[in-house]
Amino acid sequence: QVQLVEFGGGLVQAGGSLRLSCAASGRTLTYAMGWFRQAPGKEREFVSAISSSGGSTIYADSVKGRFTISRNNARKTVYLQMNSLKPEDTAVYYCAAASKGYYVRSVAAEYDYWGQGTQVTVSS
Repeated sequence: QVQLVEFGGGLVQAGGSLRLSCAASGRTLTYAMGWFRQAPGKEREFVSAISSSGGSTIYADSVKGRFTISRNNARKTVYLQMNSLKPEDTAVYYCAAASKGYYVRSVAAEYDYWGQGTQVTVSS
């Protein structure tokens, strides 16, 4: 059984930074991990993903160059460093784990486990 818990959300001014953490329990060392977000009235969208080894990463175009995903397998934790935040980054951010295959993927349906989400609010 895998459980994911996100930390680090909050309120920040535009241009500021936040670092989200996702602590995993269970067998996640061979799982690809991802971050998704959902703004009010919008569908959940892909943000970033990282392979099981951490050697491969992908980003949505909207966050490329501003967000960085990383993982520490010894601590079973995945991070999302968010810089130069914009009001349009405001959303609930979810951590997810994909148990089938070690490679990165951006499709939510390919993820088997989800955290409860953490709110990120960026004020203008």
